[in-house]
Amino acid sequence: MNTALVLVDIQNDYFKGGRNELFNTDQAATHAQEALSLFREKGLPVVHIQCILLENNATFFLPDTEGIEIHERVKPQAGEKVIVKHTPDSFFQTELQSYLESINVTRLVIGGMMSHICIDSTVRTAHRLGYEVILLGEACTTRDLVWKDNVIPAKTVHDTFMASLQDTFAQVIDTGSLYDTI
Repeated sequence: MNTALVLVDIQNDYFKGGRNELFNTDQAATHAQEALSLFREKGLPVVHIQCILLENNATFFLPDTEGIEIHERVKPQAGEKVIVKHTPDSFFQTELQSYLESINVTRLVIGGMMSHICIDSTVRTAHRLGYEVILLGEACTTRDLVWKDNVIPAKTVHDTFMASLQDTFAQVIDTGSLYDTI
């Protein structure tokens, strides 16, 4: 089984000082970096997803800004594929599926940002397309949400989305378990 690592939107705007700072980005980046190091060590394919928002009302991931750059802790190396997207789903109107097919990938290990939008939509589409999906829960993060004037803490949002994806759409694991998985 050919396995690829897909790191979604680990970009500067989500980190301290960025235009849309998330919860515990350094912790999530540490786990993503650990997975990236393992894939590089084993010579397995790595795909970096980079979001650039083109809507007039976008407030982050704006074209030609430092915020769209992939964070230095998981910066792509030569030979690692970078795919630009403009919507939450990493597959929608991108070359991700055709690229994965071209290298015969059947299993994806996914990590990145934000758990409740881009990770959720990417994982669900990957499952629908027939990929076996392993989701690195510790290598993902999100932000607080507000619903009916109630603040839902980022940790609760993240945990809820990991629980909703577990078993039906993905196998959600800790990064340390990855060593026994690939």
